[in-house]
Amino acid sequence: MNRRRFVRAAAGVGGAALTSLTPAAAVPATPATAQGGGQGAVGGAGGDRQAWLARVDTVFAPVVRALAAGRLRATMPVESSGTGRAEVTHLEAVGRTLMGLAPWLGLPPSPDAEGTMRAAWGALVRDGLDEAVRPGGPDRLNFATGSQPLVDAAFLAQAFLRAPSLWSALSDQTRARLIDAFRSARAILPFFNNWLLFAATVEAFLKTAGDATWDRMRIDYALRQHEQWYQGDGIYGDGPQFHFDYYNAYVIQPMLIDVLEACADDRPAWQAMRGPVATRARRYAAIQERLIAPDGSFPAVGRSLAYRCGAFQGLAQAALRRALPADVTPGQARAALGAVIARTLDAPGTVDANGWLTLGLCGHQPGVAETYISTGSLYLCSAAFLPLGLPATDPFWTDAPRDWTGKRAWSGQAIPIDKAM
Repeated sequence: MNRRRFVRAAAGVGGAALTSLTPAAAVPATPATAQGGGQGAVGGAGGDRQAWLARVDTVFAPVVRALAAGRLRATMPVESSGTGRAEVTHLEAVGRTLMGLAPWLGLPPSPDAEGTMRAAWGALVRDGLDEAVRPGGPDRLNFATGSQPLVDAAFLAQAFLRAPSLWSALSDQTRARLIDAFRSARAILPFFNNWLLFAATVEAFLKTAGDATWDRMRIDYALRQHEQWYQGDGIYGDGPQFHFDYYNAYVIQPMLIDVLEACADDRPAWQAMRGPVATRARRYAAIQERLIAPDGSFPAVGRSLAYRCGAFQGLAQAALRRALPADVTPGQARAALGAVIARTLDAPGTVDANGWLTLGLCGHQPGVAETYISTGSLYLCSAAFLPLGLPATDPFWTDAPRDWTGKRAWSGQAIPIDKAM
């Protein structure tokens, strides 16, 4: 492994990366400050962004730093109640971390402290992705053995869809190796549920990468089948049956949006889907915003609760796309997401002594995690950070904070009537 990369990985990302922002920025906000829209200790809307960046540095730096150094397998623990997860958990950690952080990493360069931090992260991500596909390397990731790699190949592909500059910044050699890796995931047969979208997302990325082998059938099948599974009022079934869980946020609605964004120009039928899919996603974001309790908690229902604040990717993506529901202001969405992030990531026991996420929803709760969940799986929580891909001048960051619907409702304030589609 290149010594230059090891030194950069050891020093470039971590607690020191934020020291030049503000003193408050180096310490995550408490749930109490986040519930007030991020005010108080972190100093207003600008402080909100710094607090979010501080959590990025705390939660995700271990993954990026270790991969860039070629030491992800050597250093990341594999906590799971299942078996065989050591073969798949590392691609999970990488794909899921980048899926949520890609829009931020893809922002234009800037000379300020945040720009310096982002540039350091970008360099480490490039080094890490080179390690991820280096033949014979200690951190070469598994894209094709077992079934799980299809899932996380898709999350990595989604990162590139969300930030094309992340892809274009890679070396020609790394891009070619990644294309081969994505193609190899085609050997995995998706289950008849949200997994169809994993296959579609990989193909959507291959299309945008200019790979002539991209498969329209995998995309068309996923899109048409999910249209069949639409249940009404902004909710899709996860397969033929409705499941009361957060998979509309973890996978279904975000991937439908991103696949159509990348591919709708190829087929009139796909183009016709964009409007209804976007309308449903906006309705689902409204539902998500109303699920957030005054303290930032939310109903602990359904599977995969260990993905923590990733359960609110629907609302986060709506904010990123500037497609919030009409009665949710940008400052309101920022306050709501900030509260969920704080409630799920600031609890004692959320990370171990070396900074790696532990199994749980609010702290270390191993019993919450299904057998298919392991340490790498947990990094899907990055999805809540999608609005960092909006510049600091965007209304999401500059608007005055506003109590979210649940906080207003349970403090006796007026709230708008909710309406189904």
